[in-house]
Amino acid sequence: MMGSLGFLHTPALGSLPLSSSKPTRNKLHLAIQKPIGVTSGSQKFLGHQTFLFSPRISIYRRVQDSSTISVLVTDDSSTMTSTEEDTDNIGILGSDPGLEPYKDHFKYRVRKYAEQKALFEKYERGLEEFAQGYLKFGFNREEGGVVYREWAPAAQEAQLIGDFNGWNGANHSMEKNQFGVWSIKVPDSGGNPAIPHNSRVKFRFKHGDGIWVDRIPAWIKYATVDPASFGAPYDGVYWDPPSSERYQFKYPRPPKPKAPRIYEAHVGMSSSEPRINSYREFADDILPRIRANNYNTVQLMAVMEHSYYASFGYHVTNFFAVSSRSGTPEDLKYLIDKAHSLGLRVLMDVVHSHASNNVTDGLNGFDVGQCSQESYFHTGDRGYHKSWDSRLFNYANWEVLRFLLSNLRWWLEEFKFDGFRFDGVTSMLYHHHGINMAFTGNYDEYFSEATDVDAVLYLMLANSLIHNILPDATVIAEDVSGMPGLGRPVFEGGIGFEYRLAMAIPDKWIDYLKNKNDEDWSMNEISWSLTNRRYTEKCISYAESHDQAIVGDKTIAFFLMDKEMYSGMSCLTDASPTIDRGIALHKMIHFITMALGGEGYLNFMGNEFGHPDWIDFPREGNGWSYEKCRRQWDLVELEHLRYKFMNAFDRAMNLLDDKFSFLASTKQIVSSTKEEDKVIVFERGDLVFVFNFHPENTYDGYKVGCDLPGKYRVALDSDALEFGGHGRQVGHDADHFTSPEGIPGVPETNFNNRPNSFKVLSPPRTCVVYYRVEESEEENNDSVLVGVNETLAANAGAQQENLKESAYVKDNDIDTNPSNV
Repeated sequence: MMGSLGFLHTPALGSLPLSSSKPTRNKLHLAIQKPIGVTSGSQKFLGHQTFLFSPRISIYRRVQDSSTISVLVTDDSSTMTSTEEDTDNIGILGSDPGLEPYKDHFKYRVRKYAEQKALFEKYERGLEEFAQGYLKFGFNREEGGVVYREWAPAAQEAQLIGDFNGWNGANHSMEKNQFGVWSIKVPDSGGNPAIPHNSRVKFRFKHGDGIWVDRIPAWIKYATVDPASFGAPYDGVYWDPPSSERYQFKYPRPPKPKAPRIYEAHVGMSSSEPRINSYREFADDILPRIRANNYNTVQLMAVMEHSYYASFGYHVTNFFAVSSRSGTPEDLKYLIDKAHSLGLRVLMDVVHSHASNNVTDGLNGFDVGQCSQESYFHTGDRGYHKSWDSRLFNYANWEVLRFLLSNLRWWLEEFKFDGFRFDGVTSMLYHHHGINMAFTGNYDEYFSEATDVDAVLYLMLANSLIHNILPDATVIAEDVSGMPGLGRPVFEGGIGFEYRLAMAIPDKWIDYLKNKNDEDWSMNEISWSLTNRRYTEKCISYAESHDQAIVGDKTIAFFLMDKEMYSGMSCLTDASPTIDRGIALHKMIHFITMALGGEGYLNFMGNEFGHPDWIDFPREGNGWSYEKCRRQWDLVELEHLRYKFMNAFDRAMNLLDDKFSFLASTKQIVSSTKEEDKVIVFERGDLVFVFNFHPENTYDGYKVGCDLPGKYRVALDSDALEFGGHGRQVGHDADHFTSPEGIPGVPETNFNNRPNSFKVLSPPRTCVVYYRVEESEEENNDSVLVGVNETLAANAGAQQENLKESAYVKDNDIDTNPSNV
């Protein structure tokens, strides 16, 4: 019999310990929680991410936890000890002593996590076994037939209906066990399954009011709708293809990159035609583009079935089913396998923060007014997200945990995804869901009665599960609050994500583009916004994502060039001042965000070349048109249009990281942010970056500081002709020799606190990167340097053959041809 404990006890709000009476210990580590002032030459400590809004301090009463803490998670396998003394050694407190006053909160969190893991061990043979619910629930082949199980404790009677029985369930009544699980076995007929593959099915049940309703099975693996019938309900589909039709993976998962360079994509809107694109078309037509631009990771949106297309995939109706608009489960497997063959890892945008309120097609249809313990969702206001008009999960419910954790394992194992981007994490972390909450960075905002510990524990379990199943998984949190510990391992007392999205960065760029003249841009503020993140917690930086591309908003290219994007992008005429400025700043904004903003980088599909239109899904207001729900790839392919320049630069800056791995480097030093010059100089790894944001000034012989002495050359130049620049940075193979500055080991005597310096040419609105020439490269200089145009040509093929030699990228013997990966 299938094991099930029933339901977890949800602690009352008042039982959550908030803070300890112990004072914060004064250690040198306190530097990590100070705001980062960008001072000339100081090596930057990365501080916690704060948000500069009006302060709003949470006031709460302190509640003592009288229970004895007797367990501690010491690693991802949750080894436990039996002394309270060990619980005091929660690792995250050692990296940030500012968290010491909240030690009781972390002890409570660790204890509850360990207790939950112990329950799984006792009743379900462990977390990993528990997360294989799809092998029991839903439809599964067992000896001699198909067994269907559904958790619906509020149902009074239940039947299985579908094409196989003419939608008459009289002969297919289901039985209910003590845990509210309904089941039925449909025997084979004549040696064949009585329920044919790809046939429609539904769960029919009678609830307390005596009313019968038909619902799509919660664990269904495929769901479809009649496209010819407007507003028709979805049907569940029994998906069990014969071996001859089942896709077999051919390629292994690519190795985990040192730093993810993520291409965020939506399969449905990826066609150049005004229609919904398919998984196979995306695999064959779009993946090679992504690989040619030197991304190493694809993040797929809208994979889980969602009945409302315009929700962008964020109002999920069927959690185990692929979106049928773009094809079948086997088609999605083909896409992922094709990506792996190109050396691209694939992340899934997973939505466990809420569910669609659609009753007819979605999980909400199982809610018939029962109590929270018998539902996937909380009751009352706690179960409803007012801003999103959606339902909120009860993360303290045993079967909800089984459903969501199994959902993660299903996508990892059945489809070979390489990780997840968790959507809406801020909404999960707090009872207020971040609504009307201005996070200032005050730690009281993160550890109070507003914290939803049930959701925190679920995320800890989810991250532990993911990394136990796939140790090299990449897991990213979409969180705007900046909660400390979100990006630290579970065994330290953290929540376990590997990265968080640096969501404040695009907001800063939008503010600058909407509200500031170029002369008013602050180099200190830009640098501060890009580097303001928690020490030891990695971020994915991005200048813009799908959020900025949606109708009602504007992309960076649109902010910069507006209507001239439709008339001024021809290379056959001179660029207008608007276009010249727009292309230059588009390159600079994306590149400085990548180079200084985090430990990984993300770009949304089309933004790499400045796609001119916003995204507007088919809806009544636009006549159900797909015209602006597509990507105009031809714009970047036409040689006479300037979109190719932004695309070429995007390819080059990704290639730069491929060669020098600067994103993965922990060495990040901002040495100069001169407001009068409008210049930012910094080092990432051993590269030296010079960004000149001045609208007019060219600086010849501009002195920049650096760490290592020697000879430097240009690695990448945004002003190169092939990037739509003016070619003012002559002599890319010129040597820039350093001069020592001050007394070695005495930073205050150095230039901008750097022990060495060299002089450069810095034209207005340009960024130039310099690399240090190793002595071993001197003898074979010609063989280790190759023009960016030549490297890009190797990637992109014949369409790049006409590029002229300009900026340089150091090239060792790395094969960048997608066909050879």
